Amino acid sequence: MTRLSVNINKIATLRNARGGDTPNVVLAARRCQEFGAEGITVHPRPDERHITYQDVRDLREVVTTEFNIEGYPSDSFLDLVCSVRPEQVTLVPDKPDALTSDSGWAVDDRRDFLKPIIERLKQAGIRVSLFVGTDPRHIEAAAEIGADRVELYTEPYASQMAQSGDPKMIVAPFVEAAQVAHRVGLGVNAGHDLNRDNLAYFVQHVTPLDEVSIGHALISDALYLGLEETIAQYLKQAHSNS
Repeated sequence: MTRLSVNINKIATLRNARGGDTPNVVLAARRCQEFGAEGITVHPRPDERHITYQDVRDLREVVTTEFNIEGYPSDSFLDLVCSVRPEQVTLVPDKPDALTSDSGWAVDDRRDFLKPIIERLKQAGIRVSLFVGTDPRHIEAAAEIGADRVELYTEPYASQMAQSGDPKMIVAPFVEAAQVAHRVGLGVNAGHDLNRDNLAYFVQHVTPLDEVSIGHALISDALYLGLEETIAQYLKQAHSNS
């Protein structure tokens, strides 16, 4: 069964727009878990424009499901996650000023850079996932340098589904990518622009799928539906492959 990890970055974005501590990201994480979320994801960026490094430390005390921290492996990021020790770190190739993640690692070309980082994280007892596209070459390389999982970058799937293309053709590269990952011993996560309109189809076809991480769409839906009802709807779709 696919686990739902809720990315709470947007809660911090709203807080930071006004300053102070409202809405409170720690309380939001508690509520998400009470309402059934099976993990909490954050992505602290160098400018701390949403989740701050202190948020990460505070959240470690309350996340009782699974804590997933995403980020570019700068020295400061690595020091943070090795001290906090989340269950999972997802490494992304974002530039410091990136608005949001917009591509996966070219793992085969970055082996020498990524391998020692993966080794350091695993020595700290942290599962390592690499954010990737659907190119089999990079997925195979992820396994060869010691990653535990890959997270498939799903923005191309989401954007094409929104244009009413052929769902089978749209999802096909992700189905193949997941099959390659499983063949080489990697777990498979997915994330970026998954929402209530496209999630169920994805999890029903890209199998087995360990985890989906969803933030922007889920928090946006919660403004209209409420957080508890929104999480319930996303859980129903995430579990539709069981």
